[in-house]
Amino acid sequence: MFTGIVTDIGTVVAASRQGDLRVEVSTAYDVDTIDLGASISCSGVCLTVVDKVPGRVAFDVSAETVSRTASDMWTQGRRLNLERALKLGDELGGHIVTGHVDGIGTVAEFREEGGSHRLTIAADKALAPYVAAKGSITVDGVSLTVNAIEDTASGVNLMLNIIPHTASVTTFGALQPGQAVNLEIDVLARYLQRMEALRAQS
Repeated sequence: MFTGIVTDIGTVVAASRQGDLRVEVSTAYDVDTIDLGASISCSGVCLTVVDKVPGRVAFDVSAETVSRTASDMWTQGRRLNLERALKLGDELGGHIVTGHVDGIGTVAEFREEGGSHRLTIAADKALAPYVAAKGSITVDGVSLTVNAIEDTASGVNLMLNIIPHTASVTTFGALQPGQAVNLEIDVLARYLQRMEALRAQS
């Protein structure tokens, strides 16, 4: 379980096939405080630490995970938003995040607006029922508030505001139009939608 508050930016320093994809990520975390088997969110994907050396942690990424996450995410040189798992008593600064990707979005627009950046993400229509203005969404592991939504013929556009601090402590400062991003809907929205679907059947 995570909160969507990024605490480090890691970089994929190696990726090799060992059955699954073995990915090594550089990090500023003190790896002595990270147990093997611990969970770390990597740009919104919950992964298990399978090996570690000073300044690096390694994960095994299954073919299923690769197929459901942003393209080119697991390639050498890719920067990742990192967050260690929530501990009992930690401050919940964002919202409850599971680290399970619900869909892939595409950056439609990323431009300066005032002192911040306006980010528009185009998402699949299947995610539309789970997002709402002023609701929460996780983008590449970052907890964000949806400013506004726009339903389109092919899906939904999510309008978000990225303040300078968020851009500086995440990978968002380098976002480009056309870039794929991992999306996780608010877990509460998932349960509410399921309840509504069951109510409609009764």
